[in-house]
Amino acid sequence: RIAAARKSVHAALSDGLQLADAVNLARMVGETPPNVCHPTWIAKQARKLARETEGLTCKVIDAKKAAELGMGGLLNVGKASDIPPCMIQLEWKPRRIAAPARKEHLVLVGKTITYDTGGYSLKISGGMRGMKHDMCGGAAVLGGMKAIADAGVPMKVTALLPAAENMISDEGYRPDDIITMYDGTTVEVTNTDAEGRLVLADALAYASDTLKPTAIVDMATLTGGVVVALGHFCAGLFCEHDGFRGAVECAAAGADEKVWRLPVWPEHREFMRSPVADILNSNPKRSAHPIQGAAFLSYFVEESMPWAHIDIAGVAALDADPVTGHGSTGFGVRLLRTLAEGMSGTSPSA
Repeated sequence: RIAAARKSVHAALSDGLQLADAVNLARMVGETPPNVCHPTWIAKQARKLARETEGLTCKVIDAKKAAELGMGGLLNVGKASDIPPCMIQLEWKPRRIAAPARKEHLVLVGKTITYDTGGYSLKISGGMRGMKHDMCGGAAVLGGMKAIADAGVPMKVTALLPAAENMISDEGYRPDDIITMYDGTTVEVTNTDAEGRLVLADALAYASDTLKPTAIVDMATLTGGVVVALGHFCAGLFCEHDGFRGAVECAAAGADEKVWRLPVWPEHREFMRSPVADILNSNPKRSAHPIQGAAFLSYFVEESMPWAHIDIAGVAALDADPVTGHGSTGFGVRLLRTLAEGMSGTSPSA
């Protein structure tokens, strides 16, 4: 236990410990081995968090309901696994809504691929090692919701965790398949190892359709290309809404979790067009590789919606870090809480 004579110092220390607990939740989930951490286990962790946290509720859209809703991305990515995919929804409703946030509804979406073999586009030459970390976007959102609820941020916030294992079986989806997403968009599959954007797309479309957000942030270990571009020094930020991008950048600076902007231009969106479906899940040309994922996702969010895609592939897990050591870093938890605080007017980042 830590205490200080000055109330302001004591409050700051208590807040820091509380935030550290949320970061450590994300790190624990990110480090749990894939024979334990699968979609059903993630759902149990979310339900447990909701039971323990006043104001936080959880519901799970199971595979049967996802099929009824037409979530073709989530279902196809997860159908080769013995453990079915699911969509986890956590909702934070505080007792009091701050005046600046009365019309705000922030939705957080986290890629939760609990293990990624690459599917039939199989990861080879050791490329599969460490793929337990492919759900660190979902882990960050889970930890972010704990941090937001523990801090009592006076604004409505909802999280979606589309959870699936990308495995191989005779049921697995294949390159050349055409799948239909939640919103009716058809996608030509060119690469089953570009699976994260498929589950995220269903979540983004579902959020836009049913949750009526005023802003959306998705967080994902999405591309190796962003690691080549930015290394382990920062995450890639894709946001074409000037005001919301400024809020995310301000939150990132305040949280000391660095991001760097990359563009999503109309040319990038056009690059994702398919000759046999509406869009491709991955252009076979490697050009603008880290941007391709963001360009794909942009089709599932209304153009006017303040939306930020944060690619954390280079920062979600490290071989060595002076603070967290080896493995999952919990990157994103502090950023998400700081962003929510700023939007609610309860932080200097507002």
